[in-house]
Amino acid sequence: MNPLIIVSAVCVFDDGGRLLTVRKRGTDKFMNPGGKPEAGETAAETASRELEEEVGIVLAPGKLELLGIWLADAANEDATLIEATVFTAPGVWSAHPSAEIAEIRWLDLAAELPDDLAPLLTAHVLPALSGSPDQGRAKFPQL
Repeated sequence: MNPLIIVSAVCVFDDGGRLLTVRKRGTDKFMNPGGKPEAGETAAETASRELEEEVGIVLAPGKLELLGIWLADAANEDATLIEATVFTAPGVWSAHPSAEIAEIRWLDLAAELPDDLAPLLTAHVLPALSGSPDQGRAKFPQL
């Protein structure tokens, strides 16, 4: 059985409707800003904290909107799964790389997608944002 990492992430858009993606130092895959919870944090609190730490966007956890919860292969850990709670951040934002973020990239969802995106993003987040069918969304009774 593969190890499981719990994470929270956020979909952020700029004024052109492009999706913010980040690449962490020492990695080659782009993903949504986010990360692992600290002790006692809810998924929304984790997402809010990581958003501020990684790209300088301050948004209260209560302002985030749940997009979905999915299982996917981890982008940066071999033979590892992630359980990701993904939110959207309402509004239009600008961002700058901070903390462990080496690079940010705004992804034009109408253009051809690059091949360096994290599995969670390609298999679940992008289809959910486009309104595509479920694409294997994990169902959790607590929602």
